[in-house]
Amino acid sequence: MAKINVLVVDDSALVRKLLSEILNKDPDIEVVGTAIDPYQAREKIKKLKPDVLTLDVEMPRMDGVTFLKNLMRLHPMPVVMVSTLTEQGAQVTLEALELGAVDFVAKPKLDLSNTLNDYAHEIIDKVKTAAVVNIHALVQDKPRPVAVPDKLTADAVLAKSSLGSIPSHLKTTDKIIAIGSSTGGTEAIKDVLMLLPASCPGIVITQHIPAAFSGPFAERVNGLSAIEVSEAKDGQQILPGHAYIAPGDKHLLVERSGARFYCRLNDGPPVSRHKPSVDVLFRSVAQSLGPNAIGIMLTGMGDDGAKGMLEMKQAGAFNFVQDEKSSVVWGMPGQAIKIGAAELQVPLNKIAEKLLNLIVKG
Repeated sequence: MAKINVLVVDDSALVRKLLSEILNKDPDIEVVGTAIDPYQAREKIKKLKPDVLTLDVEMPRMDGVTFLKNLMRLHPMPVVMVSTLTEQGAQVTLEALELGAVDFVAKPKLDLSNTLNDYAHEIIDKVKTAAVVNIHALVQDKPRPVAVPDKLTADAVLAKSSLGSIPSHLKTTDKIIAIGSSTGGTEAIKDVLMLLPASCPGIVITQHIPAAFSGPFAERVNGLSAIEVSEAKDGQQILPGHAYIAPGDKHLLVERSGARFYCRLNDGPPVSRHKPSVDVLFRSVAQSLGPNAIGIMLTGMGDDGAKGMLEMKQAGAFNFVQDEKSSVVWGMPGQAIKIGAAELQVPLNKIAEKLLNLIVKG
């Protein structure tokens, strides 16, 4: 099996050294070169023909985003951005994702040499994912297996209950839309929400994203949408025309009180190796809303959310997934289809329309 050839682009000699050491430890990856700036990177891309680029956001002479814009126009290829955990870093990284970056790794601001190794698994995993994504006309391979830690289920946060009928005095016609996504999801979520009217039902969203990025991401999408988009807060009532995005370090659950629904944040352990977890959100939606929910699985690597979506279906919800052709990675939606949690696949540019049709039909 051919190794994934990686070019590391960063103006910091320390970061270049650490990233190279981390990636080269994996038997499926080989760092074929490094570059100190985009100008050197441009020449090394031509010479070395890497499969994946890791690209620093902030560099002298030409910043990473400007280089990425030119790269995606002239020579599209998988890119994983390396960003600082700052508000400015978050905004620039979100812009990079809009321009075609596959994903990003957030590096700590302090004690880099000792803490970057803590991100080793994440860095390796995201480079491997980038190597197989559906980006432009890139030829895909099957994902390579990677050693992973034990994976908890949603039971670690919310116990599974029997799916009985909701008492008649608590029944409501209000609907809530639940969305889960991971790799490629920030752009997919934006593309869906910006097409929805302010009259749409309340929306709860779990996207795999670091805590420093979830707030800026919500603000960015809010500025493009007719609906109000915000980072979810504990105890916040879920209202029509609003979308609530899980904070990057908390699980988001939906809780019922009478005929009203509220956001509940939970600081429990990672589930399906993620926090926030789509499985946790979908289970809570199944238990709180039953047939009054609509579930959507967007692009993402892995299988987080598939089991929770199946529970939603068993509770009477209508579910569908983003189709394979329009997904950056068809892991999470593909797994939902595989286990029968959803039957319908919808192209990304048709998801908002499908949602509105379902809402009108009731």
